[in-house]
Amino acid sequence: MSGHGTPTPMTSHRADPLAGVAKVPGDKSISHRSLILGAMAVGETRISGLLEGEDVLDTAKAMQAFGAEVINHGGGKWSVFGVGVGGFAEPDNVIDCGNSGTGVRLIMGTMATSPISVTFTGDASLNKRPMARVTDPLALFGAQAVGRSGGRLPMTIVGAADPVPVRYVVPVPSAQVKSAVLLAGLNAPGQTVVIEKEATRDHTERMLEGFGAEITTEETEEGRVITLTGRPGLKPQVIAVPRDPSSAAFPVCAALITPGSDVLVPGIGLNPTRAGLFTTLREMGADLTYENERVEGGEPVADLRARYSPSMKGIEVPPERAASMIDEYPVLSVVASFARGETMMAGVKELRVKESDRIDAMARGLRANGVAVREGDDWWAVMGLGPEGVPGGGTCESFLDHRIAMSFMVMGMAAQNPVSVDDGGPIATSFPIFEPLMTALGAKFTHEQG
Repeated sequence: MSGHGTPTPMTSHRADPLAGVAKVPGDKSISHRSLILGAMAVGETRISGLLEGEDVLDTAKAMQAFGAEVINHGGGKWSVFGVGVGGFAEPDNVIDCGNSGTGVRLIMGTMATSPISVTFTGDASLNKRPMARVTDPLALFGAQAVGRSGGRLPMTIVGAADPVPVRYVVPVPSAQVKSAVLLAGLNAPGQTVVIEKEATRDHTERMLEGFGAEITTEETEEGRVITLTGRPGLKPQVIAVPRDPSSAAFPVCAALITPGSDVLVPGIGLNPTRAGLFTTLREMGADLTYENERVEGGEPVADLRARYSPSMKGIEVPPERAASMIDEYPVLSVVASFARGETMMAGVKELRVKESDRIDAMARGLRANGVAVREGDDWWAVMGLGPEGVPGGGTCESFLDHRIAMSFMVMGMAAQNPVSVDDGGPIATSFPIFEPLMTALGAKFTHEQG
């Protein structure tokens, strides 16, 4: 069931050709960071195109609880009047981050070097997710964490009264962990250094620089070395949030597998640390083109045109690409079901500790719809049945995971028989307009009473 209310079962039926323009919401990663960094600057940060999904709204409420003034002007336009680096007040109540692993981990980092105590909780899914990957490096600054067994929420973080700078090698590729350490380093004296053996999405570094932090990135034999000088005076910014590539994945992939489709998805952020899915789809033979390529707010952007692609073939996705498309493997596995031959996805252990165990969740749902799947600890493989070859007809568990639910809704548009999920409620956490947007393109969804 959904962590935000009564379960809402959904069924996706075979669609006519999808056509039109899909204006997906703003990028979730950049939306979170805009609010957080705006709260740490002094003065008014103005944001347009903010994703107004539940995850981001929970982060906005948290910034208010820390003392920032956050104003919703409507239409995705927001203002944040920040309190400065080290200016966070201790919240009066528990900080509820809902379903958002990104939100809770970034906020933990942000407050870990201030002398305040904060208790965090979330929905049933978030409260099962491991937090030690963040609290361990935050302890190096001097922060203390007390939570449930296994390092799970609810958890109280006691911020360091006298933080020290940290040099930290990220053990597994994780933009959330890297970002939490950098945000903590903002209020530590001296230089905080983060070393990534594998590059992950770099929105935090780009945005810190934009807000006026002194930050450098260097490629070395150790990996990517990021050095941040602590206690800067962050300057408020005007931010136009690009549209989210992770949300764009759903109309793009639906168009590629639904016969006769031609869909334009405008203004999509193509940061190279995020665009792995689109590279992979083109390698599979997808008719996916970039139009009107440009740079907006320091981020590369383009309009994506996706057309029905019946000649796609299974490929081996390079493991080193995983960090740039970790959230897109569920919907990629749906596309792989309609390709010819096997698609192998390796180096994806991180999928086991997302909102759900996404490898297990997708494998169960794909098998329920007639698709063969092989899996291991950090890999899985989908045996494609070719265009229009997926039987469908199954009901899939969403496991409180928005991306699992949306992926199976996409499958139903091209399968021979309808595909259902037990709960579509979690979709609102990241893509609140998913249903009307996809329906306008030609998708056919129905609901049952839970």
